[in-house]
Amino acid sequence: MDVSEASQGLGDPKLLEVIDKLVELNIGDSVNLPQLLVVGDQSSGKSSVLEGLTKLPFPRDSALCTRFATQITFRRAAIVAIRVSILPAKSNKKEDAQRLQAWKKTGLTSLGRQEFSEVLEDVHEAMGIGTSTLGAQKSFSDDVLKIEVAGPDQQHLSVVDVPGIFRKVTEGVTTSMDIANVRNMVNGYMANERSVILAVIPANVDIATQEILDMAHVHDPKGQRTLGVLTKPDLVDKGAEGNVLDLMRGMTHKLNLGWSMVKNPGQKDLQLGDSFDRHAMETTFFKYEAPWSALESDRVGVDSLRLRLVELLTEIVRREFNHVKHDVGQQLQKCQKSLTAMGASRETQAQQHRYLLDLATRFQHITAKASDAHYEDFDATDSQTSLRLATAVVHRNEDFNNDLWRFGHTMAFKDLAIPDDDKSDSDAASQGPYDAGDMVDTRRYQSTCSELEEIVSNELVPTASDADIMAWLEKVYRKARGFEMGTFHSHLMPYMWKQQSSKWEQLALGYTSDIVSITHDYICDLLGEICGDDRVRTGLLSVLMEQLTDRYKRAIKQTEFIFKVECTPLTNNHYFADNLEKCNRQRAKALIEDHAFESEDHGQVVRISDLDHTFSMSNVANNVQRLHDILKSYYKVAYKRFADNVCMQAADFHLVRGPDTAVKVFSPAFVSDLTPKQLERIAGEDAVTKRKRADLIRQLENLKKAKTLLVAV
Repeated sequence: MDVSEASQGLGDPKLLEVIDKLVELNIGDSVNLPQLLVVGDQSSGKSSVLEGLTKLPFPRDSALCTRFATQITFRRAAIVAIRVSILPAKSNKKEDAQRLQAWKKTGLTSLGRQEFSEVLEDVHEAMGIGTSTLGAQKSFSDDVLKIEVAGPDQQHLSVVDVPGIFRKVTEGVTTSMDIANVRNMVNGYMANERSVILAVIPANVDIATQEILDMAHVHDPKGQRTLGVLTKPDLVDKGAEGNVLDLMRGMTHKLNLGWSMVKNPGQKDLQLGDSFDRHAMETTFFKYEAPWSALESDRVGVDSLRLRLVELLTEIVRREFNHVKHDVGQQLQKCQKSLTAMGASRETQAQQHRYLLDLATRFQHITAKASDAHYEDFDATDSQTSLRLATAVVHRNEDFNNDLWRFGHTMAFKDLAIPDDDKSDSDAASQGPYDAGDMVDTRRYQSTCSELEEIVSNELVPTASDADIMAWLEKVYRKARGFEMGTFHSHLMPYMWKQQSSKWEQLALGYTSDIVSITHDYICDLLGEICGDDRVRTGLLSVLMEQLTDRYKRAIKQTEFIFKVECTPLTNNHYFADNLEKCNRQRAKALIEDHAFESEDHGQVVRISDLDHTFSMSNVANNVQRLHDILKSYYKVAYKRFADNVCMQAADFHLVRGPDTAVKVFSPAFVSDLTPKQLERIAGEDAVTKRKRADLIRQLENLKKAKTLLVAV
């Protein structure tokens, strides 16, 4: 029984057919598929080896040499049939892919050399391949030619042939760019870890100079999936045969799959035409031609190589089949996720409106939760702290309150400290210590939003002066006193108040600017989370920005208005009187304690006669002290009111929780008011997105078909 007869029962037809169908579905673009890959130099004899393996008359015309990958599949069937088709590359435009998919040659029962040449000419034309003298666009193509041969005598086998690598440019035929493109193509195929690399190398050259082996080593450094095939043993120089034999026996450049040797037909053999019997020629050569006759019979001849390849293909398909099934499932999920992230198709106005309406509805739903600090339903808040809107605003409110108390006054009051009920656990409360006159940044929040630079404030304010406030008050009083008796002129208080609270505006504008930035970052980051399309997100912000800017400016203007109102001191708050009375009591207590002494019967006591001396004070000193106490007592009342008003009216009402805030701009009502042109500009898909969606849909359909095929086995 000859080798071909012995191989009739080899292979697993069902599994091999499934893998072939996966190739047809372009699954190999996303999942590594088991395959036999034939690689080599253009002059290595690769075409002759391929012709011997497939028994197809590959043309030797240089114009028709391999310019694309070719998948040749054999399967057993009752009827002889040959089918030729093109598998378009993933990079093709939709119309080109459809045209190439429609190209087919069917109904063939044989392929003679002339017929095969004509088929390849048609393929070159369909793929747009030609030489530069013909004005063609390319010399090589990423498309794949598929040749399927079926018949009762065929073995189940599938091999992929890629263009041979070359190093020299042929004028009018190839370019230096073609050299790089072919290497990239070959490397791309060899990178498939489930492929067996059939490296074809002439036996009459130094193995160390063979670039194809270096390329294979990059992708298969341990030589686990590379099978070496030596050609042209009849051309080996006398005396060099020993090196070739050592290679064949694995003594040098050892490969896990070993080495095989074939003898390709010479020119005289080819001139015999159909009468030439390659099997007989190789049998005679390797049986009688020394030293090659000493090699094992299962390692020489193209028929032995074919049998070896059938075994290898069957082995890798069986070994990798479940892994392929798993990878296809993962790619299917990934593809579905990518398509879902793109959202629904947005070609029509109705689709665009519905898409933006869904985005706006989700945006407002999340915002309503974020405004109430309910973050548990939105996982992105764990990594995106900017999406914790309420929390960020509350922290900044506390900082603002503390900043007003610590840095808001121009001169330090006597015995001024942060009251217990005003203390905060926030970071701002623990900042410092500051020396008198140190500059303090009114901003606490760092934002990267350059579009807000013309709206927000960036100011530094000094801390309270360490100058004696009583001396300052006395100086002001003496310069403005009139004929008042036991009191001071009414205009003194507004003047001193304006001086003492002059930094409030900068602190408040810094606070409101931070809330503007917090709000804007929230809007931008939330859109980024719920909208996966950069073009849509950019278009939305472009249209939203006018209304957002209006809200931001309103908040700034409201802050300025509140400060303007606070420039005139006025209050009906009883807390002012309480504070003032407290100041009087504390001062009186301090003066009395200076004259107190311990009594054995009554503890600390004061002589009544000492009281007259204790309360003795000049008219100027008395009025200055009263000015200080009134100013200090009013400051305690006014700063709380000012802080609350700015937080409530400027920030909360205009930016966060009011009826027409910045975070409520992007709403279903906003979407409904968009014009058809705005809808198209924001939500319409550009050519790149349309092509990406079409590719994902096509890939998803193919992956679903692939999964069905794999599950059925």
